[in-house]
Amino acid sequence: MDLVEYKQEVFEKVKAEFSRFTSKFDYKDIHFVPISALKGDNVVEGSLNMAWYKGGTLMNILENIPIEQDIDTKNSRFPVQYVIRPMSEQFHDYRGYAGRIAGGTFKKGDNIVVLPSGLKSKINSISLYKTEYDEAFAPMSVNITLEDDIDISRGDMIVKEGSEPSISQELIITLCWMSNKPLKTGIKYTLMHTTKEVKCIVKEILYKVNVNTTEPIPDDFEVGLNSIAKVSIKTTKPLIFDSYKVNRTTGSLIIIDESTNETVGVGMIE
Repeated sequence: MDLVEYKQEVFEKVKAEFSRFTSKFDYKDIHFVPISALKGDNVVEGSLNMAWYKGGTLMNILENIPIEQDIDTKNSRFPVQYVIRPMSEQFHDYRGYAGRIAGGTFKKGDNIVVLPSGLKSKINSISLYKTEYDEAFAPMSVNITLEDDIDISRGDMIVKEGSEPSISQELIITLCWMSNKPLKTGIKYTLMHTTKEVKCIVKEILYKVNVNTTEPIPDDFEVGLNSIAKVSIKTTKPLIFDSYKVNRTTGSLIIIDESTNETVGVGMIE
């Protein structure tokens, strides 16, 4: 916010208004900083014009805000991005699975489940190039090998046994529409979720959201540019997912127009 007159009462009024609005959401870190972008007040250094403000500057908050709570540390998720098969004399039977850990921690010897097949095994090794790890955690990019030869492909997910995510072809999502062309139900889109690409259709627009109040808009189902809506979708193959509130990686997706390859929407899974 750019407070030209540097008045504390203006700041407190705006802060109270935004606090009421954000109280509807599960936000963990909200900071209010009175700044003047024109004169640099409280951007990098504290302002002499706002001696009443005792908090940190904008840059100080951005550089020190904790991000650990934005990562799901409880549920272990490893979307497979690439299957490594050298097929050489030195690595004749080698089969590694490369990707970025999307949640939790993996250790050598962990009992795991491969989804969506449901096949089980144990972690044999965790490595990155020539470095071996006994343990790896989100958001590290690693290569994992298993004790058993299992048919695993890009888009499959390795998870710890006992903490499996949801699997379904039908989902409810909050969709932010980013295209000038309005959303159409019943037509085919491409959907990207973690490392998996599938086709999908929007079955139903449940309701649009008023972006100023977050309340549903009755009797308006025209979803255009910058609209937010709650919709139901169906995919051609099962997705392996968590709620966005639990895991921002496995709980998010993007929708692509097949004819233009344009990203037309981003979604957060319920």
